[in-house]
Amino acid sequence: MRPRLVRVLGGSAIAAVLLTGAAACSNANDSGSGGAKSDCGYKIAFFGALSGGNAQLGINIRDGAKLAVDQYNAKHGDCKVSLTEKDSGGSPDQAPPLASALAQDNKVLGVVGPAFSGESKVADPVLSEAGVVIITPSATNPALATQGWKTFHRGLGNDASQGPAAARYIKDTLKAQKVYVVDDASEYGKGLADEVKKTLGSAVVGSDVIQEKQTDFGALVGKINAAQPDVIFHGGYYREGAPFLKQLRSTGSKAVYIGGDGVKDDGLVGGAGKEAAEGAVMTCPCVPADKIEGSFPADYKKATGRDPGTYSAEAFDAANILLKGIEAGNTTRSKLNDFVNKYEGQGVTTKFKFQANGEIDPASVAVWAYVVKDGKIVPQQEIPKG
Repeated sequence: MRPRLVRVLGGSAIAAVLLTGAAACSNANDSGSGGAKSDCGYKIAFFGALSGGNAQLGINIRDGAKLAVDQYNAKHGDCKVSLTEKDSGGSPDQAPPLASALAQDNKVLGVVGPAFSGESKVADPVLSEAGVVIITPSATNPALATQGWKTFHRGLGNDASQGPAAARYIKDTLKAQKVYVVDDASEYGKGLADEVKKTLGSAVVGSDVIQEKQTDFGALVGKINAAQPDVIFHGGYYREGAPFLKQLRSTGSKAVYIGGDGVKDDGLVGGAGKEAAEGAVMTCPCVPADKIEGSFPADYKKATGRDPGTYSAEAFDAANILLKGIEAGNTTRSKLNDFVNKYEGQGVTTKFKFQANGEIDPASVAVWAYVVKDGKIVPQQEIPKG
């Protein structure tokens, strides 16, 4: 009798432990996607701006990553992955504590982001030191790949591709003789503008720096009009680009306005006004919607009520690479990083294969020119490689 009683109690105790463990697992959810009763506790994170003047760029990325997680969870009800969201506001000042929080959460295996180059510069070393796998779908400053961060990966071309491509477009397509270059002194904006200036050389007749959150561009517009350029290149974001373009056009300037991927957002058109924004050009190492593989555009619109925005598809690809690694059993940071380092596969935007420094294979890089036409940003052409 006694041995039997012990066995019964032992079985009850084991059952209680299992139930407790299951309950603990079901309570491991974080904000974002994931099911309550079948969450294994594994997480990936979005890191970028969900608030502030350039929030839409971050929202596009968050929503692309969220769609990938939701689709994964729909097929893996026995072991779902949750999406943690970290809103940086796009500010490098806010990034370090957010990176530390992710680094300290051992269930966070990888990050889609950081979204902007400035926040990446200060967050990536923290994440990499902790072994958190980084795949940014949008931070394009070339220097990010030169820091020796072991977990850094970039899922698109950098500004050493975009800047010269923009310069070739200015020279070969627009046939510009005189170019004025403006940047916002950010890691992204200055880096991109410097690449453009380096490629254009003597065609640059002037350059200037604007401030983040600047709204009065009267003095700058006066200097630009005095130089009489054919083209104005802006390295920065749409928050400043919109009022700058609006004030430029109010003086009657006909110079072509070109910005990089940081201004490729409907916020530029809405802020500058449809008439002022007409004909504005944006370059971007991102794929037009009609070039995206599979059902992603329709799936994204069904999930969000919107068409994919800038870097939504690239974020979807980045998240899916992380999820494929988790699905294959790489559920530690080191194993997931090894998986991503060796990963080769076709995404909805391009074919992925990472080099030793985390950059995507140059053969997979494409830079497109987009233009505002009738108040809409539409693809114009893929810029030929130099």
